[in-house]
Amino acid sequence: MDDAGPSELIIIARAVKPRGLKGEIVAELLTDFPERFEDVEELVLVSPHGERTIKRLEDYWFQNDRVVLKIAGYDDVDTAKELVGFEFAVPESERVPLPADHYYDWELEGCTVKVGSEAIGQVSSVLKTGGAEILVVNDERGKERLIPLADSIVIEVDAANKTIVVDPPEGLLDL
Repeated sequence: MDDAGPSELIIIARAVKPRGLKGEIVAELLTDFPERFEDVEELVLVSPHGERTIKRLEDYWFQNDRVVLKIAGYDDVDTAKELVGFEFAVPESERVPLPADHYYDWELEGCTVKVGSEAIGQVSSVLKTGGAEILVVNDERGKERLIPLADSIVIEVDAANKTIVVDPPEGLLDL
């Protein structure tokens, strides 16, 4: 990682509050793979305004369902406070590979959803329900449809071309 240019990033944590006196920051985990911190030497820090800088990750540890990060150059409470609201990212090229037919939420978000050749909207988000994940699809009028990400409904996902073809059971799209 030699620059903080416009390459695609994967956000893996978001700073919540400073912790302790040595500049640590408590962050909300935004990755399904917390073990990935073992291999991270540098993070891209993304400010709330979108500015990016690369900093060395000195240390990390988990605390409940969050991660505590020690970023180089942030060595006291006051400097750590500056990071609240920042997102911590890695380049997309460093993403954890997924098995075939599995996708990151960010790969599905923005996809055009089609029934046959007719576009019915775009994926705005993916809901985690504990069971099948749910695609939140909004049409051009802003109507929201919830479509289960189930093999029996989702015929094809083409993340590269940002399209998803579905065959919904009768009545699903009328809800």
